Amino acid sequence: MECFSLLRKDIPALIDHLGVFGQVIAPHRKGDASYSFETVTDSSKVVLDYNRTLLPLKKNFFPPVEKLMDFSLKDLSYTTVEVPLEPKVFFAVHSYEMQSILRLDHSMLSGNVESNYLNRRQKSRFVGISFIPDEFHFSESVGITIEELEGFDLYLNEVEDDFQVYVITKKGRSLIQGFNKLRTTEPEIVAERKFKTKIRYHYNRLPRVFQYAYHADVWAEVASRCVGCGSCNLTCPTCFCFDVNDEVTVTAESGMRERTWDSCMLVTFAQVAGGENFREHTVNRTRHRLYRKFKYITDEEGLPWCVGCGRCTAFCPAGISLPEIVNDLIREDEKARHHQRVLV
Repeated sequence: MECFSLLRKDIPALIDHLGVFGQVIAPHRKGDASYSFETVTDSSKVVLDYNRTLLPLKKNFFPPVEKLMDFSLKDLSYTTVEVPLEPKVFFAVHSYEMQSILRLDHSMLSGNVESNYLNRRQKSRFVGISFIPDEFHFSESVGITIEELEGFDLYLNEVEDDFQVYVITKKGRSLIQGFNKLRTTEPEIVAERKFKTKIRYHYNRLPRVFQYAYHADVWAEVASRCVGCGSCNLTCPTCFCFDVNDEVTVTAESGMRERTWDSCMLVTFAQVAGGENFREHTVNRTRHRLYRKFKYITDEEGLPWCVGCGRCTAFCPAGISLPEIVNDLIREDEKARHHQRVLV
């Protein structure tokens, strides 16, 4: 793997160079305290030292609101909305964010391929960047290190306020072709980046905890604090549930079909015709959300479907922490197993 040194002051020049390949999308400030992945129009406004964006990178491949087709009720015809293949470079992406896209690939491209998602993914290139974990990050606890390189074409590792650029793929090599501000160097290890928040068990042990946690007391306690707003789902980078609605014009002659993100934490999510609701109570929805992250898909794929970005905790108006829920489940499981040993 090739490694080059790059001065921080030359980052805008690198972004401008990447713009030759295609549209560059990178973190920008959004208000006083938030960040957002946006199209770069001024490379000097790209933010490198950010904790997390409000919405995940997922929004660029699976938009919150997406028009799928127009239709006519007069002649029963329809026209689908085709997503063009466009080259894009996603710049300054954290490792957990990249891992969330790889998990989303599984959800959207397995079985019946979601063509719009595939078209947006095909010509996408990714440039990663290191970060300093805050009090909400816990990606290390789900097996994702800060320097996890999978999925990236280039990776920027901050070393003493400047950067080392790792060239990971042939596509990454082509991205920096002709950029003359790089100097060959040897990779350095940065040891002082530590995670403040951790899950007590290795993630491989969590499916066993969840196997016996269905009736745990923890669920009711968490549900008593939850306000059911759904922000945990809507900011999650690996959630992919959606709703589809048809909007008809007032003349009832034509309309459009639209897809929008949905949330399993909303009370109407599991409601069906006749008014029956399979997860009417908050405790059921809370439990279902975490089982989707640490049990159901994990049993099939061997990986947590949570990437430890910390969004669901950071943006929860009730201050509910996902790592705390998991750690409480671990403690309850330990007490139950200790009690069983005593009885034996």
